[in-house]
Amino acid sequence: MQYIPKTYDQIDQWNSLMFIYGSALKQMQVKMTVMNGEFVHIYNYNPIEHVKARLKTPESIVKKLKRLGYEVSTSNMTEKLNDIAGVRIICSFTSDIYQIAEMISRQADVTVLYVKDYIKNPKPNGYKSYHMVVTIPVYLSEGPVETKVEIQIRTVAMDFWASLEHKMYYKLGKNVPDYLTEELKACADVVDMLDAKMYSLNEAIVKWNTQGDSKEQNAQEDGLTDEEPEQRDHSDSSSE
Repeated sequence: MQYIPKTYDQIDQWNSLMFIYGSALKQMQVKMTVMNGEFVHIYNYNPIEHVKARLKTPESIVKKLKRLGYEVSTSNMTEKLNDIAGVRIICSFTSDIYQIAEMISRQADVTVLYVKDYIKNPKPNGYKSYHMVVTIPVYLSEGPVETKVEIQIRTVAMDFWASLEHKMYYKLGKNVPDYLTEELKACADVVDMLDAKMYSLNEAIVKWNTQGDSKEQNAQEDGLTDEEPEQRDHSDSSSE
């Protein structure tokens, strides 16, 4: 991000940057709505369950900069942190995750900086999610400002697990008992199995519906051909 108004004091610069990050979030949300609507229109399928957007609070930004060993400044804020603006996309199945990620990367005004695939390579504690850090232009009166947005894409089951993990470490901090860590990892394995089972079930439903539609169409065609002889017999008897 290049736009940091030098004539402002630190507080005004901070507020200006937060406005830009907030605007980038809104633009990403609009993109998600349009892409999801297009997918429904073309394929009659909704890959996105819901979208969550969040802007880091000033307190969280300061805390993270200090934890990483950086001076608290607007330049470090924009250069060192990638998750000030965050979008979380929740979908039904793991296959949707990669499809959505590809749709995002194909957007002409979106630049993918890097990707972390915690689905193919889960964290040791069992965390799974697909992370992208992208830039998107925010159009101001002085021109576009490329702004970083972190995108997390995960299934409903993955999101439930991640929420539980966050709650546990938020309440207990570093004092999490070993048995809870082990239980959480076991739950991650169950989530993985659940996602696989649900995907398999959905595929079976789609296949069954396809076969059902095909049978119904064949039955309708057979019904039309069966009526023809009856119509001919009726006309013959009338002529007699």
